[in-house]
Amino acid sequence: MLSAFARCACAAVVCLLLLGASPSPSPVAAVDPKIEALAKAWIMHLETGTVDRSQLSARSNAIATPAFLKESAKQFGSMGPLTAFSFRGRQSVIGPHTHQRYTVYTFLATFKRGRFDWQMALDEHGKIGSLLIAPYVQHFHLSERPLIAALRTKLQQDSAAGRFSGAALLAKDGVPVFEQAYGLADRAKKIPNTLNTRFRLGSMNKMFTAVAVMQLVQAGKIDLQKPFGTYLPDYPNKELASKATIHELLTHTGGTGDFFGPQFDKHRLQLRTLDDYVKLYGKRGFVSPQGAYQYSNYGYILLGVVIEKVSGQSYYDYVREHVYDPAGMTSTGSQPEDQTVPGRSIGYTGEPGKEHPNTGTLPYRGTSAGGGYSTVGDLLRFANALQANKLLDAAHTRLLLTGKVDMPSLPDNPRRYAYGFADQRINGIRCFGHDGGAPGMSGDLDICPGPGYVIAVLANIDPPAADQISGFVMNRLPLK
Repeated sequence: MLSAFARCACAAVVCLLLLGASPSPSPVAAVDPKIEALAKAWIMHLETGTVDRSQLSARSNAIATPAFLKESAKQFGSMGPLTAFSFRGRQSVIGPHTHQRYTVYTFLATFKRGRFDWQMALDEHGKIGSLLIAPYVQHFHLSERPLIAALRTKLQQDSAAGRFSGAALLAKDGVPVFEQAYGLADRAKKIPNTLNTRFRLGSMNKMFTAVAVMQLVQAGKIDLQKPFGTYLPDYPNKELASKATIHELLTHTGGTGDFFGPQFDKHRLQLRTLDDYVKLYGKRGFVSPQGAYQYSNYGYILLGVVIEKVSGQSYYDYVREHVYDPAGMTSTGSQPEDQTVPGRSIGYTGEPGKEHPNTGTLPYRGTSAGGGYSTVGDLLRFANALQANKLLDAAHTRLLLTGKVDMPSLPDNPRRYAYGFADQRINGIRCFGHDGGAPGMSGDLDICPGPGYVIAVLANIDPPAADQISGFVMNRLPLK
């Protein structure tokens, strides 16, 4: 999913309850002094590793383990004393785990050795649901040559420190100006990652699914404003099918929720087709309020099923023939895990130095919601084909990529979700794309048409490995 801290390439994150992404505060004139005092006090609590658990929600209490508090004290201790603390704004969000409404307060905390945005989420009972730090990014622009030099140094440092293993590509006007691979694709066999290594994508497949849906919209076979039940008349939950529209599924506003959890873990290897997911989850109704942005992997499963019913092809055949082939993406796909895919990396998850293969977490096969594989070169080909209107006509390409609903965002990085793409502005530059992350996989594609750059990063270790690299680049891109 689109992560809060990934977009600003943060080095340290303290989070008692991840709300899905860090919200962008709406500026207000002032904040209740008691709220400000509470937020400031919790910096001291975490700095010393001692907390007042009566102020935490039940979920946050469970997460605030001794190991967590020890790591928090270490992170804060490296910053030095707090020298300034100022209110930046607040926003109301819905937490994905509890579906409760939270008010998120954002402050700028300045220390002797740095500063960051400090965000505190309070639930409806005034209990702390999350505490999140995200470094306050100093934006600046570099010309291309210094940017490439800085990127090369960043990748070398992160690779040496175990923070990156994968491949990174930076292109200008469709042509790579930097591309390099780091680390091992298979640690047991000492096989290195290369530019041809196929990395798992996580949620990045949603871009391909959205393009496929829009192709069928362009052909007059799908109406964005029609409920998805129009195309799936046998869907088990009639209320959901008759109300949640294709537009809402594409923008994560259909209330369809996620599929990860105990049921998925139990049936992970039995979920072999998109219809298998519908059989398991199709009876449930709305999981979150319809019309409210709530990231939904299951919604994109439903879009894949719609593609199959409307096109008469399997989802996999359709995207191969209508997305991958026209774009020249010869190394992209979603073959099952029990089939040998040449050059597909093994993902490694866990603490640095203690990583292990992510085999036990993988679905049987990637889906329309995510889990396929690709290379950084194929992602560039996809970006080039999209911008050249080879996959959709110009009008439908604009419709695909234009932001439609507000997303939780970091300050100074406003984001809106389009159809399968995040439409954001970083350092004055508009970029669109999607990231992906799960145990042992991290990826990001960002297309910035103004200055003509494309950033593709794929990694075979835990998030936010790829997002840290793409965020580093986007905050330094030349203006032209």
